[in-house]
Formats: sequence, structure tokens, C-alpha cells
Amino acid sequence: KMDMGQGLDVAVAQIVAEELDVGFDKVDVVMGDTGSSCNQGGASGSTGVSNGARLLRRAAAEARRVLVERAADKIGAPAGELKVADGVVAAGEKKITYADLIGGRYFHHQVEWNKQVGNPMDIKVPAKAKSPTEYKVVGKPLPRRDVAWKVYGTDGFVTDVRRPGMLHARVIRPPRAACKVRAIDESSIKGIAGARVIRDKDFVAVVAPKEWDAVRAAQKLKVDWEAMQAPFPAMDQLYEHIRGAKVVKRQDEVKKGDVAAAFNAPGVKVVEAEYEWPFQSHASMGPACAVAEIKNGSCTVWTGSQKPHFVRDGVARLLELPEDKVRAIWIAGPGSYGRNDAGDAAMDAAFLAKATGKPVRVQGMRADGTAWDPKGPACVHRARAALDSSGKVVAYEFISKGFSRQHIATNESQPADSLIGQSMGVPPKPNQIFGTPAESYGFENKLLGWETIPQFVDHCSPLRTSHFRDPVGPEIHFGSEQFIDELARAAGEGPMAFRLRYLTEPRHAAVVKAVAEKSGWSALGKGKGMAFAERNGTAVAVVAQVEVDRASGRVWARKLWVAHDCGLVINPEILRTTIEGNVVQGLSRTLFEEVRFDRDSVTSVDWASYPILEMADAPESIDVTLIDRPEIAPSGAGEPTIRVIPAAVANAFFDATGVRLRRAPLSPERVKAALSRA
Repeated sequence: KMDMGQGLDVAVAQIVAEELDVGFDKVDVVMGDTGSSCNQGGASGSTGVSNGARLLRRAAAEARRVLVERAADKIGAPAGELKVADGVVAAGEKKITYADLIGGRYFHHQVEWNKQVGNPMDIKVPAKAKSPTEYKVVGKPLPRRDVAWKVYGTDGFVTDVRRPGMLHARVIRPPRAACKVRAIDESSIKGIAGARVIRDKDFVAVVAPKEWDAVRAAQKLKVDWEAMQAPFPAMDQLYEHIRGAKVVKRQDEVKKGDVAAAFNAPGVKVVEAEYEWPFQSHASMGPACAVAEIKNGSCTVWTGSQKPHFVRDGVARLLELPEDKVRAIWIAGPGSYGRNDAGDAAMDAAFLAKATGKPVRVQGMRADGTAWDPKGPACVHRARAALDSSGKVVAYEFISKGFSRQHIATNESQPADSLIGQSMGVPPKPNQIFGTPAESYGFENKLLGWETIPQFVDHCSPLRTSHFRDPVGPEIHFGSEQFIDELARAAGEGPMAFRLRYLTEPRHAAVVKAVAEKSGWSALGKGKGMAFAERNGTAVAVVAQVEVDRASGRVWARKLWVAHDCGLVINPEILRTTIEGNVVQGLSRTLFEEVRFDRDSVTSVDWASYPILEMADAPESIDVTLIDRPEIAPSGAGEPTIRVIPAAVANAFFDATGVRLRRAPLSPERVKAALSRA
């Protein structure tokens, strides 16, 4: 597992310190080096604590058990009578430290492993972990360790990695998706000292000893690309394209009762709506960077990818090396929140290091990080429900249709899932998958399903889709939780009461009640909205209060309240800041973010053409209520909150204006147009 900005290393250290009975400051957390850590799936699925730390909890408990048994032999007292504090085992006046027991050697002790890697990895140990009633470290708001060095840049980011004799590289992307190279005029860069072209089929890059020379070479190099038909529809036809596209795969994930019969029952009132969500870019703070070096037949890659073990696997396959001859080392970069451009940079660097025989640093430009990163998929959601004469929901259907969220895989383990692999002729193998709303509304007849459609272009596309923070969660719940509000209105009931009427899981109802109480829901004036969702065991409810400037079209989410239940809370302060980060990024995706494109290419290439939330747009306050349940194992927190922000804001917008916006983002232009039509 990697800490991609949430402070996971602190939570892990707290858990290990707790089980080992050592000081928190004595625990060093090593992450993301394939030479010294095992593959637990990287940062994915909000599983850093729920999966990664769970195994470390067991390992630490087992280490304590073994060490206490060794101490019992040394001290001559039963293990059950020994006490441990700060790494010292004692029986009365007799004491021995963990360090003395280990004796300066590696602590070799085997545990039972399920022989799986990634998120499914699990272990079994004889030791029993502590009860939450015994906790002294877990649950404390211990501070993060990374703030100072990240502010001052003292430890170095992946962009700071330098190797002796290193070359700088820039990769040349085609003007259109899937373009093939017809010819390259290498003389066009002959005036740039040390610059040269590296080409393999349709992969083109330039390298130079100095970075600015590589930048200049990339700008000046003349590449003759094969003319081809425009790959994309006009942007204003995107949603009609999705509606009319053939279905590659349809899957109904929830089928309850007889939905068709309920819709056809006499006297029912049918409510229908559709919701639209655009392509979105990770738009990380900086474009990706990676450094690769090959020595004595082995390759080392320094990468900001959140899944370095899969980078290792992909590099090994691309270079045709055994996995044990490739080492990937994670170094903090500009963040990711899904499959961004970091993996592509690592694969590019490894190939160029092999091609040049020198260490190579690949650094993207802003357009590479916004136009060419894998995107969150565009989609349309069809919702309908039937209400009887009393306002009771007797049928409910929600179907999403859009591009698969895994046109390329969630990691870089296969060259087919990288731009360099595809440009060399390795075809991708898309996984057709989308998703459905995650809730417990007890509608007696219910159908939740999804449909995927073909990509515009199957390879080397700037609109290739893959995982983005909470994959398709914000997209789906933007529709489903707005529709719940629309149903409440049709039933003549308030949105809070309507949800509580139908939620069947007590923990789900509890977060709705908690956020209603904390926000003072009933007393809030115009411009309030709420939304609820669950994600892999974590329940979240949000209330948003917005202000709408009708002249400019600006929507300001002024205040937000969050109620969050992820079971046992390891570190309340870090959990709060993680939730706040969800809120801010969720607001950005709701109000600003939309990948723009024309018939030829993506035109969102910088912060002007792909705006994100700025400081002036940040909320005045974010109030977080944590529901701590020590008896329930912790579930994820890195993603659940973001999925409910779009609908909460959209519902608040409706409450403020009486206008329902069913297409994201709620940009000033879209808002002004909607208000002018009202």
C-alpha cells in the first residue's frame, strides 16, 4: 500500500505500535519498494487500512506473541504473566528488550499466506489481536509526518530523482487518436545539441542530456502522421452518441420483485429522469514523471504510480525481463486518485533506458497530464419509478449507460494497457464494467443495472477510460441521489424523511439522522441539499448549502456537513482531513471539471481549458461528524464521501433556484443557460 496523500503511514504505524506494544515513534513505515515490500494491491479501492493495515495488525500481533514466548524462555516465567511496554518485556524486576530478543538479526518467522497478491492477499496467525477496549494508540489524533518535508521539499519528489549520466526525454503524442507514423524528419532537430529521436513503430520520443533541449526537440521535431478519419463525434453530440450507441455488455446487478408488472399496475404515477456526466481528467497537480536505469541486466524504475508492483510487472513484460530483474520504487509525486498518467511515464522511461543504454527521466508536459491521461468515463443514467396513490414507491429502476470504467486496466501490469504498448501494436483487452447505486432503499420492486458501449477508438486514445477516484461513484450517485429527491417531491415528502422512510440498514439511517441533526436541516434556509451512499462498508451522508449568483452563474457551496461511518476510527484527525479532501475534490468535479474535445483530439490541455476548483471557490466550512464503531473492523475512507458531493450540491441548487440541473458540471455557462430557460 502507498500513502497517496491521506496519511496512511500514520494509521499503519498506530496499528503496528498498538499490537507490538512499542512507541509510535519507533515504527518506520516502508511503502512501495518492490525490493522490500509485498504486493498488497497498491493504493486502490480505499483499502489501505481495511486490507493493508489489517494484515499488518495480524503480523504485529504475531510478532509480539513470538517475542513474548522468547522472553518467557529467557526470563523463566510463563508468557501469560509477562507485561510489555515500549518494546520491553518484563516479569517483576526481570526485563528484556525486543532488540535483545531479536539480536540484531532479521526476524524470520513464517505466517500462513493465502498465496494471493494484491487486494485479495491475506494471512492467518495464531496470535489474537487486541480488543479495542485495550487500545492506547489507535484512536488518537496523532499528527502526520509528511507535512514539513512536502511543504519545504526536503525529502524530494519523483521529479527530483537524478542518476549519473541521465538523459531527459519527452514523448511525442499524435495529433489524433491511433495515428500512425509515416515519416520523421530527424534533421529538424539537428541544431539541438545531443538531441536524438527514439522510435519503435508508432512510439516516438526525443532524448537529450539537458531537459530544456529535450523540450525544444519535442517542439521542433517534424513527424508526418498518417491522415485518418476524425475519431470523435462533435462534443455537443456526446450524450446522444451514448444513448444511441450499441450495448457491448448489459448487466443487472439488483433484481427484486416484478418491476415491469409494478410499472404497468393501474393508477400508478410514473416519474422519469435522465442524468449526464462528462469525461473527466485526473488533472494531477503536475504531469507524471519517472526515471529508469538499467544496470547489469536489471532495471530500476522510480515512479509516482500508486501501484509500483504492477509497474514492475509491466516493465518486465515490456522489456522481456524476469520480474526479479525489475525493481520499482515509489516516490511521492503529484498524486493520482486512480489510474492517471504515472504508469505510462514509468513504462516510457524503462523502454527509453533500454533503447539508449543510459538512465532516462521522462517528464510530461501539462497537456500530457490533462489531455492524455486515462479518463473517468462519460455516461447517461436513466431513472424511473412508479408511485401509488398514497405516494409509496412501488417500482424503481436505475440503469447507467456509458463507456467502461476499465477500457484499460486499473494498473500498468500489461503493456497492452499502456500508451507505449498500444503504439507498438499490442491491442488492449477491455474489461466491460460499470456499476450501480450503493444504497439500501427498500423498494419492493427494484432493478439496478448498467450497459457499456464501445470506445470511440480502441487504442492510443486520449479518451481511453479507467479508474478515477471512486470509479463511477460520483457519476452514478449524481443521478441516483438527485432522483431520490425528485421522488420525494413527487411523493409530497421532504428529502430527509423520504430517505429515512426507505433505508433499511440501521447504519445507513444513522448517518442520515446524524447529518440532519448536525446541520440543523429543518432550520436551514433556501439552498440546502443532501445525498447518501454506501461504499464497501462505509456509509456517508452529506448536506450542502449553496449560494447561486444568477448574474454570473457561479454556484458556491458555502457550507457542507458530513456524517461518516467507516467502523473503527484509527486516527480521527487524519480521517477528517481525508474526508475534507473528498469534499473539495468532489466540489471541483461537480462545478468545474469537464474534458472538452473536438472531432480530432482532446482540447482540454491546461488549467484554462480544464478549470478546477480554486481557493476562492472553496467552502466556508466543512463540518465532519465521525461515527466511531470500535466493534466493527475499519472500512475505507479515501473515496466514499466524494460519491455523494455532486448530488448534494445539485439538490441544493434545485432548492435555491427551483431549476433541476441533470448534466454535470454545474458550470457558470450551464447555470446561466438553465436559469434563462426557467
